[in-house]
Amino acid sequence: MHRIISKRTPLTLAVTLAFGAPAFAEDDRQRTVADPDSVPTVVISASALGLLSDDMITPATALSGDELVRLRESTLGETLNRQPGIASSHFGAGASRPVIRGMDGPRVKILADGAEVQDASTISPDHAVGFEPMLAERVEVLRGPSALAYGGGAVGGVVNIIDRKIPTSVPVNPVEGAVEVRGNSAARERATAFEMTGGSGNFAIHAEGVKREADAYKVGSGWAEGNRVNGSFKDTETGSVGLSWIGERGYIGAAYTKERTEYGIPGHSHEFESCHPHGSHLHCGGHEEEEGHDHEGEEEHDHDHEHGDIPTVKLDSDRWDIRGEYREPMAGFTRVRMRASFTDYRHDELEGTEVATSFRNKAHDARLELEHRPVAGWRGVIGGQTTRRDFSALGEEAYVPPTLTKKHAVFVTEEYRLANWRFEAAARHEWQDIDVDQSGSNDHSARGTSLALGAVWKFAPQYSLGTSVSRSHRLPTAEELYANGVHLATSTYEIGNANLQKETSNNLDVTLRKFAGPTTFSLSAFRNRVNDYIYANTLDNHEGFQLIEYAQRDATFTGLEGEVRHKFTPAVEASLFGDYVRAKFRDGAGNRNLPRIPAQRVGVKLDGEWQGWHGMVEAVRVMKQDDSADFEGETAGYKLLNLGTHYSTRILGLPAMFYARLNNATNELAFSHTSFIKNAAPLPGRNLTAGVRFSF
Repeated sequence: MHRIISKRTPLTLAVTLAFGAPAFAEDDRQRTVADPDSVPTVVISASALGLLSDDMITPATALSGDELVRLRESTLGETLNRQPGIASSHFGAGASRPVIRGMDGPRVKILADGAEVQDASTISPDHAVGFEPMLAERVEVLRGPSALAYGGGAVGGVVNIIDRKIPTSVPVNPVEGAVEVRGNSAARERATAFEMTGGSGNFAIHAEGVKREADAYKVGSGWAEGNRVNGSFKDTETGSVGLSWIGERGYIGAAYTKERTEYGIPGHSHEFESCHPHGSHLHCGGHEEEEGHDHEGEEEHDHDHEHGDIPTVKLDSDRWDIRGEYREPMAGFTRVRMRASFTDYRHDELEGTEVATSFRNKAHDARLELEHRPVAGWRGVIGGQTTRRDFSALGEEAYVPPTLTKKHAVFVTEEYRLANWRFEAAARHEWQDIDVDQSGSNDHSARGTSLALGAVWKFAPQYSLGTSVSRSHRLPTAEELYANGVHLATSTYEIGNANLQKETSNNLDVTLRKFAGPTTFSLSAFRNRVNDYIYANTLDNHEGFQLIEYAQRDATFTGLEGEVRHKFTPAVEASLFGDYVRAKFRDGAGNRNLPRIPAQRVGVKLDGEWQGWHGMVEAVRVMKQDDSADFEGETAGYKLLNLGTHYSTRILGLPAMFYARLNNATNELAFSHTSFIKNAAPLPGRNLTAGVRFSF
């Protein structure tokens, strides 16, 4: 495999970059409840009101500190995959998005400190998320109605990645930062990361970078195709610099980030590249003869591909961010916050050394929030957001025409506290216009209004009950409206539907928590009835290659998720966790199961601490998924045994952490039901990850 990747290091990238446009970050504040047995709670900055996790109506996940260092993988989806209610779309080693409560793609919004990550990952599961997990300071996940402030379409939830690229305070020491080196055995990964912040007076500057190289990864024992997934390598370089002015009442800063990534696309086959539809049927050589069609004289499609090679994605992204916050800006308001970004994203899909298809996405996102003082007891945030995405795809697999999507929104979130109750109400209205550059296709305009109401009742000193209802609209994307062509990465021929209407999601969410004492837990149940759910309807199938057309059908998502923790001693803790989601169409015609819904999971974990050591043993059972959609097939269940340890100490007066974890210790062969290429790219087998992180 010929790899095309820059030899410049992240440090070289970081110091040669410049500055530019808008985003936003919230301070990483943390509070420990007075009870020594309580679970530490953090401020969830993705919540419009900056709430503590205990005050959230719906579940919120926050990974940070040593826990995030231990759990980080090369993709965002795999980093979050072990959290209750969150799975991964798993497309080999290069691309993986979070799947939240059975929903993915445009129904899960990914943010960088509150500004949208503008890449091409919502368009196809083989496209990587444009963010490097090793540079994350904290990862927050909001599920269900809590995500309303960021879009009615975020029905599954919001993932907000907090980074350090724009300083919000001047460091105490002249220079502060960290260096980390890590590697793993399954993919022979080698990764190095650094971040440093310096400053004086009112100015602070930050630089950071990552360089990662990983080969094709090993799978569990017994796979008929061998012991490694061919083409599942990933090489990446990311560098960023940021500068801030910081005053007594706020800050404003800018940063520029450069990313270059190259990874393989397993399961990509050119066997079906000449397939094309005739009505609702596929014509693919022998398949058309079976249907009784005669296509003599039709043009032969000869693309002169090297069929033995695995295609490669070469990603190149430039992103500019501006973030600002100002406290007490005017009478009646406590804070104004601004975040915005501009992204120039491109990735080429290469066959050997030749570019077969180029995807280009130039996008900006700007958001302004005003937090007002209580009015008749109601405290809240009002704001507006505007997004513009200029997307194009050119080449052999350009199955989506060039489109310009413009979306604008206004929103409000309010809370009222009364004794042991906290009430919350939110509303958002969106305008969307899509201009398409394709003859015979009409532009598309849509509007949507989303509403949510909820309450949290702390009915006892250690307990709370949260309930919320919401009604939200998701507007169709350009890909769902206008797709028309072969998409070999997912083995489909996609046909858009210009007549799609907005989805209407009606959600009920109930969460019971115990947040103090030796035993703590969070248990949630949800039911989401989606009218006019947009999905890829399979019209025909030929040896696994499918003809799909986007259609609408009423669907229901019902599920449970939760975690129970018990401290036997201050140093020994056990936890039981699990999740379940059932998704099906509401009408009785044909197969009612939705595709690629995560299987039920249950797990148990034991954590122990001794002096500077921490140890972990975890066993997870993923059940068989036999509620499968048409042409999907069931996926066998599997068991995972994971071990981990880390040691915190000081070397030459500097804090240091050594860590190691062994995932899938029994080397079990496992397949992910959420993956388009589950049979071509099983999950990694036995994998030892080890690293060291020094702070200064």
